[in-house]
Amino acid sequence: MIQIYHNPRCGKSRNCLAFIDQTKQEYEIIPYLTETPTFEELKTVLGKLNLEPIQLVRTKEKIWIEKYKEKTLTNEQIIKAMIDNPILIERPIVLKDGKAIIGRDLDLVSSFLD
Repeated sequence: MIQIYHNPRCGKSRNCLAFIDQTKQEYEIIPYLTETPTFEELKTVLGKLNLEPIQLVRTKEKIWIEKYKEKTLTNEQIIKAMIDNPILIERPIVLKDGKAIIGRDLDLVSSFLD
């Protein structure tokens, strides 16, 4: 089953969800802002994305700039920062069959879901 880490206030996330809905495939919405992933869940998602933690951070978010930008953080500390402040997690994240992508580009989502 498809899973999507979704932020309903984000236009890219809403567009991705609407696109997935049109495919008529079953999916599960993960409202990560209110149901924050655990450290292990986020680490697993990063592995499926094949990304380093910093690559999943929305570094232009005010909270990142104010609290973390000037610090040297380990990967574990970056993951913890995303758990403590889930708004920092890039979205939407689409998972299927043990793999994941950041679903901001609908052409990429289309080929990923095929």
